[in-house]
Amino acid sequence: MLRAALIGFPSVGKTTLFQLMTSSADVRDGSWRTEAHVGVARVPEPRLDRLVELVQPKKRVPATVELAEMAGHGGTRSLLDIAAFRDADALLHVVRWFRDERVPHASGNVDSERDARTMEEELILADLGVAERRLERLDQDLKKRPDDGLRAEQAVLTECQAALEAGTPLRRLSLDAPAAKRLLGFQFLSAKPLLVVNNLDEDDLPDGLAGAASALETVLADAGAQAVGVCAKIELEIAQLDEEAASAFSADLGLAESGLDRIIRASYELLGYISFFTVGEQECRAWTVPRGTVAQDAAGEIHTDLSRGFIRAEVVPFTDFIEHGSLAACREHGRMRLEGKDYVVRDGDIITYRFAT
Repeated sequence: MLRAALIGFPSVGKTTLFQLMTSSADVRDGSWRTEAHVGVARVPEPRLDRLVELVQPKKRVPATVELAEMAGHGGTRSLLDIAAFRDADALLHVVRWFRDERVPHASGNVDSERDARTMEEELILADLGVAERRLERLDQDLKKRPDDGLRAEQAVLTECQAALEAGTPLRRLSLDAPAAKRLLGFQFLSAKPLLVVNNLDEDDLPDGLAGAASALETVLADAGAQAVGVCAKIELEIAQLDEEAASAFSADLGLAESGLDRIIRASYELLGYISFFTVGEQECRAWTVPRGTVAQDAAGEIHTDLSRGFIRAEVVPFTDFIEHGSLAACREHGRMRLEGKDYVVRDGDIITYRFAT
């Protein structure tokens, strides 16, 4: 399951966005909490809906994202809370664009570009502290016992330290595979993919969505971050309406897709994730894997037994399945391929695994 962390300063709308993404109604404002909230967001997937229409299974099972929302107090308090999210696959930094005199900004005024830069600086400083402490320990250990593995770790951490001291996030470093592997255990925050979520005013919809995101991406170009716009307050109100009313309200606001859709889509693009599907009478299910995943590894996402006993994968492209309506029809028309363990899964593949027990 993809894991993402919602981070940000106080009074920017993190809790509202968390409610929107996880469909959680009873969540206290993060400004007054010391603990984090953890929830699950269902990944919107129109292709899964289409498969369900055709197959009519007993269950529809979407892919999910585990979402953690930090308790935001700003400054050093934020850094303490951020440490709880080092195992996240991606960071979603919520910045405030909306203006509301009833909700004062922690810094005295609303400036999303400043907040984006400040949070990036905090991530870098947090990582620098981790790198410096480990380098000190490595220096002591190497004086006692020379070791090639420790020297290699020292070399890559020294490179990281230099980058961090220069204000460069670690996601911008180009490291070879062995060096990158040595850093995995540190779970550096500035190495994680970063999506800045710009929380807008209702008056900014719909034109401000793209403009605000573009402005932030320009500011964060050197950081390798991406941005997306959303009006969390209005989107949450829409999410609580029935389907017909929600569709009408969204149309009035000029919203072609929901904020949740935009955030999930941007997160998948940022991480390089794709979806494949399994279909049957019992359930139609969406699965998430990194782009470039081979068939045997994708089988392991379903169950380790499928990966261990892998024989072959029966693959049907999504468009072919929609055209013919069933796996049997795709097989009859020659649209089903037999692939081996090293087949690279493509976005939208419908896969049936054959395996030995």
